Amino acid sequence: MVSQKVTIKNPTGLHLRPAGNLCKEAMRFRSLITFTFKDNTANAKSVLSVLGACVKCGDEIEFVCEGEDEEEALKSLVEAIENGLGE
Repeated sequence: MVSQKVTIKNPTGLHLRPAGNLCKEAMRFRSLITFTFKDNTANAKSVLSVLGACVKCGDEIEFVCEGEDEEEALKSLVEAIENGLGE
């Protein structure tokens, strides 16, 4: 298991488009990928779960990856967040 905290940079937070991009990125990996925010845990491979977390700009989330490609998954997701998830 690996984990890392990252701050959301998107001005509008994780609304539908960036949430969808985050899920697409997470789906590329076999590992279980979740993130925690305000004592809640969300499945990064589920758009509804990501949207339900209500993550806004400037919020800090912690990704947790567990599985055979966990290191690669964590690195890829953190890079995607830092690059603005396509926005």
